[in-house]
Amino acid sequence: MADTFGPVRDEDAADRRPGPAGEPIRVLVVDDHALFRRGLEIVLAQEEDIQVVGEAGDGAEAVDKAADLLPDIVLMDVRMPRRGGIEACTSIKEVAPSAKIIMLTISDEEADLYDAIKAGATGYLLKEISTDEVATAIRAVADGQSQISPSMASKLLTEFKSMIQRTDERRLVPAPRLTDRELEVLKLVATGMNNRDIAKQLFISENTVKNHVRNILEKLQLHSRMEAVVYAMREKILEIR
Repeated sequence: MADTFGPVRDEDAADRRPGPAGEPIRVLVVDDHALFRRGLEIVLAQEEDIQVVGEAGDGAEAVDKAADLLPDIVLMDVRMPRRGGIEACTSIKEVAPSAKIIMLTISDEEADLYDAIKAGATGYLLKEISTDEVATAIRAVADGQSQISPSMASKLLTEFKSMIQRTDERRLVPAPRLTDRELEVLKLVATGMNNRDIAKQLFISENTVKNHVRNILEKLQLHSRMEAVVYAMREKILEIR
């Protein structure tokens, strides 16, 4: 990993942008290797608009630290002892809903990528990326963008095409009709909201949201929220710009 973290280029200084309200972007670093955590801290300490506010050595500790520190960004490994990053991802979104999660890992397994996205991760980057790319990804995700390593993005695009093809095949028969409330829930699911945020948005209970999501997936013969997003885009229920 020594070659991964090189010096920050001075010409990138002009691209630095602060976090919300002019404050630094607050980052929690999660990895079971102390040396790797330390390397990230040293690198990110050179960025004026990024502040490492804490670290954790596994997913269980990450959930506790996220609840306590309420970071803007959680930079987290996928596979760790006690509790892995993907499992922790869901819990972190519950205790720190505003935190955005970037999975930084050596794993290029497609299943890990899909599971991470379904669990609420906003970014998925391989550890082979450069120092500049780590800082740039943090800024981009803090700014509301998604970040996926190019090699993984192509795999994700292939999966989306496959999902759309399966949806096209099902369109040979009329699609089940969703209620107005189910359509409202589907639109919010497709924007990436979790059940708790949807409940607040629609002034209903979280259990009611869960029931609506389950009914939507059953009616449309879909298996995941990701497929629901593809369906919403294809049917122009949600327009992606």
